[in-house]
Amino acid sequence: MQVALFVTCLTDQFFAEAGVAAVRLLRHLGCTVHFPQGQTCCGQPAYNAGYWAEARQVADHTLEVLEGAEYVVLPSGSCTTMLRTFYPELYRDQPKRFARALALSQKTFELSEFIVKVLGISRLGSGLTGRRIAYHHGCHALRELGLKQEPLTLLRNAGAEIVDWAAAEECCGFGGLFSVKLPEVALGMADRKLSTLPNGQVDMLTSTDAGCMLHLMGRVQNQNLNLPVRPLASVLWEAVG
Repeated sequence: MQVALFVTCLTDQFFAEAGVAAVRLLRHLGCTVHFPQGQTCCGQPAYNAGYWAEARQVADHTLEVLEGAEYVVLPSGSCTTMLRTFYPELYRDQPKRFARALALSQKTFELSEFIVKVLGISRLGSGLTGRRIAYHHGCHALRELGLKQEPLTLLRNAGAEIVDWAAAEECCGFGGLFSVKLPEVALGMADRKLSTLPNGQVDMLTSTDAGCMLHLMGRVQNQNLNLPVRPLASVLWEAVG
């Protein structure tokens, strides 16, 4: 199976190990992984800010770069949402480009979703046995893509205990431009979410969204919490054992 890895800006700049882990994991599962050299930002910052013309310029480039891919896989729920949901929306009034955006959206998957739904694999190994993991459901992955059980299934089947976290599905406050325009509110949301974690019962926090992790990591460090925050792709590669 031929897979084009769309690594995303934040993974590339802040969580490079997650991109490497995604490649290793996909190869381990029998995929041939390509890394299109021309890939750039998916255009979501411009889209979120309402600059749709500028977002289309980035999307035009991405459509060209990923045109021939059999599957496109991303270690990010947020950027997967951009390609799958928002790209077609950008081209509603441009039939030819809409068709190309729709074709791309139909072959684009978040990493855990691709493993479970496309490859049909729900067990990677037992490398997480005994690990107590808190999973943060990023808003895009959960609410736009409907992804909830896929990452949890892979983690549990690798031996991890998913910590019962009342705020697991609660927004962390990052919200793209929201955290830039309303930083005090965004920080308060992250602090409240972290305060609901069971004391002394979590070995690590993970998520598929790099923006959320950066936001939560900042607050973890600010509060001197002893809580590693790791990308889902890295944790899933560890699960292989």
